[in-house]
Amino acid sequence: MNLKELIRKAGRFSSPYRVTDGKNFRLAKIDPDDIGDLKAKDKPRAREALQTGVAALAELQDRLYAQDRWAILLLFQAMDAAGKDGVIKHVMSGINPQGCQVASFKTPSAEELDHDYLWRCQKFLPERGRIGIFNRSYYEEVLVVRVHPEFLQKQKLPAPLVGDKIWDRRYEDIRSFERYLSRNGVLIRKFFLHVSKKEQKRRFLERLENPAKNWKFSAADLRERNYWEKYREAYEDMICATATKEAPWYVVPADNKWFTRIVVAAAVIDALGSLDLKYPTVGKEQQAELAAAKKTLAEEKE
Repeated sequence: MNLKELIRKAGRFSSPYRVTDGKNFRLAKIDPDDIGDLKAKDKPRAREALQTGVAALAELQDRLYAQDRWAILLLFQAMDAAGKDGVIKHVMSGINPQGCQVASFKTPSAEELDHDYLWRCQKFLPERGRIGIFNRSYYEEVLVVRVHPEFLQKQKLPAPLVGDKIWDRRYEDIRSFERYLSRNGVLIRKFFLHVSKKEQKRRFLERLENPAKNWKFSAADLRERNYWEKYREAYEDMICATATKEAPWYVVPADNKWFTRIVVAAAVIDALGSLDLKYPTVGKEQQAELAAAKKTLAEEKE
């Protein structure tokens, strides 16, 4: 399969999970256990498809880097144990490290809390020709901070700026910020890995029972599980308010890791393919320089 056909196929495969207008979006419409038209027995074939996709991403990223015009920003949001780290690891495994940068956002530091909430993420925006990956992002400000409004006190906002409308204002700010980035050559794709509460429980137990995975478990993860419904509501409102054509959300079923990874890979391939990336052409003057260099090397004595 040539690259153009692969890009078309990737677009068709990932499109059912793309949200560009959140007005009528409901999280309940997406089954976390969904595997599309595939079946469980297709898992080995899906893994092969992922490797093909990884190779295609490597080629597209090489063109992106050489062309040096566009930047790609991939944002990943999810409940705990949904598989963000694994998706990033597997989907981006073939990417040249020189052309990719990953930033993970944890609890804000004292310095970060002394700035506006977008500040710490802006510092890690990708350069032209590179792919930037945000493992969590400024969307935490309408998720965990909304579920735990007491965190707003640590941000030391002036009292008149805190009220019932703060989340709507933040949605508006985020839409404007992403529109600004898109108008300056940053292609944005956002992924919500949609895991079920049942599957999260299974993965938590696996982390507790497997010594090799104990390090992945945190008591804080279990405490946040108590806010499941509040988080679900926050995610749904976030997607409804910030899904746009220039910065769409992909709501990816995450109960089956193998399926999650091929959907994300397909979405990234589709995004890169939409840019019609090409290697820079060499002008006549440069061609003459190359010919001269080639002649010099050919005449060089061993």
